[in-house]
Amino acid sequence: MDKAGEKIRILVACEESQRVCTEFRKLGHEAYSCDILEPSGGHPEWHIQGDVLPLLDGDCGFRTADGAAHRTDGRWDMIIAFPPCTHLAASGARYFAQKQKDGRQKQGMDFFMRFVNADCKKIAIENPVGIMSTMYRKPDQIIQPWMFGDNACKRTCLWLKGLDCLVPDVKDMPELEYVTYGNGRKMQKWMYEIRCKTVKNGYRARMASKTFPGIAAAMAEQWGRDNSV
Repeated sequence: MDKAGEKIRILVACEESQRVCTEFRKLGHEAYSCDILEPSGGHPEWHIQGDVLPLLDGDCGFRTADGAAHRTDGRWDMIIAFPPCTHLAASGARYFAQKQKDGRQKQGMDFFMRFVNADCKKIAIENPVGIMSTMYRKPDQIIQPWMFGDNACKRTCLWLKGLDCLVPDVKDMPELEYVTYGNGRKMQKWMYEIRCKTVKNGYRARMASKTFPGIAAAMAEQWGRDNSV
């Protein structure tokens, strides 16, 4: 609840895992995840399966995945968005030329900017380090999962509007867990479990994009704690 004891309405865009949505729900807020994929978080009653763009400015009716009808009058109190990074992340820079040529990168940037320009006073957009730092602006904050209690290193950018930067729980990076495989190569344990134990490539991407639990909890606890709108 916010400081006045009133729940706020949150749209968590491009989130099939429902990790952030669930954390806000634990605090009593009215949060909905939205994704073209069905939810893997176990709460179809909180999930909107479909295109998020018609919902961004509020004043809309929608159905959750359990078939129930809902309506939000006025703007959302907060939007937290996780737009796809496939064509934007620096890790795929070797493919940028082709993606620029065939329009996939522009499509990704345009989708990202729809969240930037949404009619909402409080917006957070998450993405890995990539081209939006130059094509839009530098992020307000770059965080790591280990800062919030997860044993992992993965630089994550946050672009914020009307929201404070997240305050980490951990100041010093702990000793990370690694798995040795192949010819003595090492990989972070969380990444190894996704890349080497998950067979289907599409499922790998889905698993790798999930928000780490500590970050999800911090978003809800810190952004949902004091939200006069």
